[in-house]
Amino acid sequence: MARLETRGRSRALQALYAWDLRGDASLEMVAAQVWDDLAVAADERAFAGALINIVRARGNELDEEIEAVTTNWRLSRLGAIERSVLRLAAAELEQGGTPPKVVLQEAVRLAERYGSAPSARFVNGVLDALARKLGRL
Repeated sequence: MARLETRGRSRALQALYAWDLRGDASLEMVAAQVWDDLAVAADERAFAGALINIVRARGNELDEEIEAVTTNWRLSRLGAIERSVLRLAAAELEQGGTPPKVVLQEAVRLAERYGSAPSARFVNGVLDALARKLGRL
């Protein structure tokens, strides 16, 4: 079975993706609904919830940081999976509790699992640039 952190990142991604598609709903409300529907365990909710709270509190700043390193790509032009993975990873980099290389590796894995190989390569490039800009790599 996957580690708690890996499962928690998947849960956070599911909530961010659903929120992205719904547009105007509260992130906390969407996350709670998704996690209730999937009967997500409390420990996974706690890990995912911490990341979701960063996105909720600092979402605009995170989006600006991501857009600053995505040459010729506004977030609105990206697919919902890529946008959600980038926000999740940016929040985890911001949180600072996980080694940046692990954050990047997990984000690439999520992008490949839920998106595609090109998505994973794109996410890797953007997050590498973001981590370097933030002084984390």
